[in-house]
Parts: sequence; C-alpha cells; structure tokens
Amino acid sequence: MTNRIAFGLAAVLLLAGIADATLNSGEGLLFLARKLLDLVEYLAFWR
Repeated sequence: MTNRIAFGLAAVLLLAGIADATLNSGEGLLFLARKLLDLVEYLAFWR
C-alpha cells in the first residue's frame, strides 16, 4: 500500500466519522466500537 492510498483511506474514514458525528450524533461509531469489543472478547476466548 502506498502512502497516497493510505492517506486517501484515512481521509475517507475521518470524513465518515465527522459525518456520523454531525448527522447521527455518533451512534454509528458507538455501535461499531461495541461490536469491535465483542469481537475482541470472542477472539480472546478462543486463545
């Protein structure tokens, strides 16, 4: 992955986070954070 692609992906993620924070009060990011924590807990069980 080149730096140009990485910066582009970072910009898209940042803009998506800002849009979610302004349009949905951050509910989408909170949902994804909770699901990520569930996934980490599930994977830790199988370790």
